[in-house]
Amino acid sequence: MVTGFALWVAPIAAVSAASNEVTVDRGVKVKMRDGAILHADVYRPKQAGRFPVLLERTPYNKAGSVDFGYRAAAAGYVAIIQDVRGRYTSEGEWYPFMHESEDGFDTVEWAAALPYSNGKVGMWGGSYVGATQMLAAIAHPPHLAGICPEVTASNYHSNWTYQGGAFEQWFNESWTSGLAQDTLNRRVQNDTNAMVGAWKMPLSEYPLFNVQPGSIDSAKALAPYYLDWLAHPSFDDYWKRWSIEDHEAEIAVPALHIAAWYDIFLGGSLRNYEGIKHNGGTEAARRGQHLLVVIGGHAGGGRKIGDVDFGSQAAEYDESDATLEWYDYLFKGVQNRFARKPVRIFVMGTNEWRDEDDWPVARAHSTKYFLHSSKGANSERGDGVLSREAPSNSEAADHYVYDPSHPVPTTGGPLCCDSKHLAPGPKDQRSVETREDVLIYTTTEFTRDIEVTGPVKLELYAKSSAVDTDFTAKLVDVWPNGFAQNLTEGIIRARYRNSQDTPELMRPDQIYKFDIDLWSTSNVFRQGHRLRLEVSSSNFPRFDRNMNSSSAPEFETRGAPATNTILHDREHPSALLVPVVEAKP
Repeated sequence: MVTGFALWVAPIAAVSAASNEVTVDRGVKVKMRDGAILHADVYRPKQAGRFPVLLERTPYNKAGSVDFGYRAAAAGYVAIIQDVRGRYTSEGEWYPFMHESEDGFDTVEWAAALPYSNGKVGMWGGSYVGATQMLAAIAHPPHLAGICPEVTASNYHSNWTYQGGAFEQWFNESWTSGLAQDTLNRRVQNDTNAMVGAWKMPLSEYPLFNVQPGSIDSAKALAPYYLDWLAHPSFDDYWKRWSIEDHEAEIAVPALHIAAWYDIFLGGSLRNYEGIKHNGGTEAARRGQHLLVVIGGHAGGGRKIGDVDFGSQAAEYDESDATLEWYDYLFKGVQNRFARKPVRIFVMGTNEWRDEDDWPVARAHSTKYFLHSSKGANSERGDGVLSREAPSNSEAADHYVYDPSHPVPTTGGPLCCDSKHLAPGPKDQRSVETREDVLIYTTTEFTRDIEVTGPVKLELYAKSSAVDTDFTAKLVDVWPNGFAQNLTEGIIRARYRNSQDTPELMRPDQIYKFDIDLWSTSNVFRQGHRLRLEVSSSNFPRFDRNMNSSSAPEFETRGAPATNTILHDREHPSALLVPVVEAKP
């Protein structure tokens, strides 16, 4: 048992009781610098006085945070929840990321000047709400005193919309589809004048109804930014203006970054912590970065996520409690857990919390597991092996055919935002491992527990018959009963192997080295378990299918099979790099 975990679950007054202690002002108008009016709900203690402010700016409807508003106000904060520009009750046009720095700045300064504010403003919330915090922070409003971004990105190109150059198709389409509902409602409300289309013939062309779902016109009307994302597959100026990684020196406030192992934004959350700790704008900001890594994030909460029960400690984590504890420490000087270690992670396998001095864990040693096979690593029927022994001879390469018309199906993993149709989190990978276009490399059974905590990489030597293709990698924990638990995964689009800025096609059948970032994990491979690597060329529909042509995959409609080859000989020592943590003495 890890001591101190109860700090994350300290009881807070129930909402029903808190409502008697809280004054609520709904629909408060906040004027932006360009005249747009955004609306916010304000929850504040009934007693007189000045209090620190906690601000959430959300595209998901401010009414969804009522519970936290009451809880925060009952705990001695002013909680302000605002619809961002172009969403629900707020004026303006919705376009992700575009207005969040300026609107965030203006809202923070407005909140600090309220008569019941003590001038300290902190922000909280996850996903896009985390982006509103990061983008406000790089504008450095004078009264912003802290942030608490949960499961969010550090670069809206490479760990939001794309990863390794591949389009995050499932997230981008499911997220924008959900957002489109409010945009459609607003459009209908604004276009109810029947005189606008009275002279239009035939009557079936009445303007309000003539956009077909799924059409290009529908996308232009409801999510024009989605088309812009497709038009900018490289990390160009469209993305650089919003990149948090390129503006870390502008951030001058302490932060609690909440990440999750199976979350779609895990990579960005960790990079935000590391980047601001090293490059933040002030010494106080650099020293004031904290990190909490939970399990599910967008993939779910509680003790059971996907197919795995992570035990009683996992069930006790509560985002609201963590947020309030953070601001008790930061704004009220409460000497809680944050006064001790800056990093707290959930270690899977042993299923317990652990405090650390930093991330990545300094005592982790990058350990190479080399890929081997003799007859071929195709599917679970192959003889692919992972071992610490480097190849000492000219081992035969592994080959498979990647056909974009028959891609490897996404099976769990870091997904958002439609779990009804594609379940996220840890899932049994054995159905995927029957495929001939999935190469499988596995260690022998471990004779003792082995902990892997930190960044995971794959150095892959490969070639293709095509000028462009993808290579995917997945880290798996194989249980003694055969259950194959996915841990973390990555992808590289070959044309982006050298740079996310400038694509470069391959020469067919020429060998290249590909560095695949699988992001990070923390998992103890228990005695009797095995460590496995899956290599293939698709993970669909999480990522879009590469059509294996010179055309942009985002717009190509016709694909062709490609023969892809993985080399693992003395001259081309393909290897999985995992951070092995030795047990503390």
